[in-house]
Amino acid sequence: MKKTILTETRFSNLELSDSIIKGLKEAGFIQCSPIQDRALPIALRDRDVAGQAQTGTGKTATFLLATFQRLINDESEKIKNPRALILAPTRELAIQIHKDALALSRYLNLKFALIYGGTDYQKQLDKLKTDVDIIIGTPGRIIDFYRQGAFTLDNIQVSVMDEADRMFDLGFIKDIRFLLRRMPPPEKRLNLLFSATLSYKVTELAYEHMNNPVMVKIETEEVTSKAINQFAFCPANDQKIPLLLGLLKTHQPVRSIVFVNTKRCAEQLDDYLQANGHKVAMLSGDVPQEKRQRLLNDFQENRVTLLIATDVAARGLHIPDVSHVFNYDLPQDVEDYVHRIGRTARFGASGEAISFICEEYAYSMPDIEDYIGEKVPVRAIDQELLIEDVIKPERREPRERVPAHGKRPPRGDKPERDRRPPRPHREHGQPATTAPASAPENLPQPETP
Repeated sequence: MKKTILTETRFSNLELSDSIIKGLKEAGFIQCSPIQDRALPIALRDRDVAGQAQTGTGKTATFLLATFQRLINDESEKIKNPRALILAPTRELAIQIHKDALALSRYLNLKFALIYGGTDYQKQLDKLKTDVDIIIGTPGRIIDFYRQGAFTLDNIQVSVMDEADRMFDLGFIKDIRFLLRRMPPPEKRLNLLFSATLSYKVTELAYEHMNNPVMVKIETEEVTSKAINQFAFCPANDQKIPLLLGLLKTHQPVRSIVFVNTKRCAEQLDDYLQANGHKVAMLSGDVPQEKRQRLLNDFQENRVTLLIATDVAARGLHIPDVSHVFNYDLPQDVEDYVHRIGRTARFGASGEAISFICEEYAYSMPDIEDYIGEKVPVRAIDQELLIEDVIKPERREPRERVPAHGKRPPRGDKPERDRRPPRPHREHGQPATTAPASAPENLPQPETP
């Protein structure tokens, strides 16, 4: 089931120190993934890299190993300030990068500071005031500490921007530029940028703040599409819950994520699944950080095997062994479809992505298929897949919602949104607001059994 896509290149054949190679071997890494094979040799020669690769392809190890080697190569007197800054768009991604960094640097004398908002303010501040080599974190909290004088960026030798496209989506680009402009000039440091897409805005950022970067693109189909079995059903709205329950019973997923578009839908689904015997966790954008981390730990350690999540809540999740992804609601942004199904088939492991083309979001599928460059097969709904004796949950009491800064709390029936700008009109599809109430004529038809 877990056939990992690797190249013939071994880490031991690259210009990595013996201490790094020893840590890699103990972590079980012998051969390079495609992004590592193409980007690492360039970065190890102190050339800047702007890499395009999906999550789960080994890009984290790519920039960590290049960062470690650059700092090891520096024979100058030890500087009591951070020498590398690794920026991530979300807390969860920062936490995962820090975890990987500790594992891969086991035999290196490097110290890390993990910095992100929402918790542990004083603890993080105290850590920064020690002799830290590498800061890993989210832009907002890092800028907060920088302005307090907790550290300086004058001695940065390596800057890393991970998931740069998400940085734009979440509105962090001004913060990114604030930090980059306070580092030494681009030619005096190693600059590494990774993104799921090297769009115009990401490429512009690369050329503005990097030193003539080498563009390395790993196409999605090389590392994920062939490993993911994608298919869909066309249920009526009242069939969605019985169908999901039937699929869970039929497939018996080891660990799965169900994506929805709204918090209201997530709450409803949470109630139904629990009433019907499933132990689930629910993540939406307003879940407090401590509870969020506890739920993710439960999911990673199999105390909970089914996670319901909105796109805002799920960004930056790096959870291994997710066998199934269910698009209970089709995403309204085509890029989110790729992001969602990328939660399964990590490092080339096989997985299944099952989508519901329902009455409400059917208009999204033609644009999704256009974006991914292939048709998603549609299967007929076998009556046996629909659970007939669905247990209805007790009516939940309205949850207390505390307005932030005196503003009216968001209505639960609207899709969760982050701070991304409106998506421009695409020539090949019509805007969502012009979609007909009924399913479009080019809606995929079920395969004949």
